[in-house]
Amino acid sequence: MDKLNTYRKAIQKVLNKHQAYKPSHGQIEALAICDTKNDNYMLMDLGWDNTGRVHAVVFHLRIQNDKIWVEWDGLETGITQELLDLGIKKEDIVLGFYRPERRALTEFAIN
Repeated sequence: MDKLNTYRKAIQKVLNKHQAYKPSHGQIEALAICDTKNDNYMLMDLGWDNTGRVHAVVFHLRIQNDKIWVEWDGLETGITQELLDLGIKKEDIVLGFYRPERRALTEFAIN
């Protein structure tokens, strides 16, 4: 259970950090979504810019089978490095946006 709480705290720390960023263009709000009951966490951009409506998932993380699954990572720098910097081990992170056979070629968990 301590491991899961560590994951939750790390994910929420990263979410809060990125929610504080304000895009330099348009009227865009960063929205942190934390479903702690089902362990799903998302950062979304919502609003308007010069080209129209913005409604985009920046990143989506979830905790499943005692691991952090990176379901989507739209950050230029990558969310996984931030998780590693917070003490999460590579073997506890699954790059869910890759096919399972490609995950085997990374240093991260397969499933």
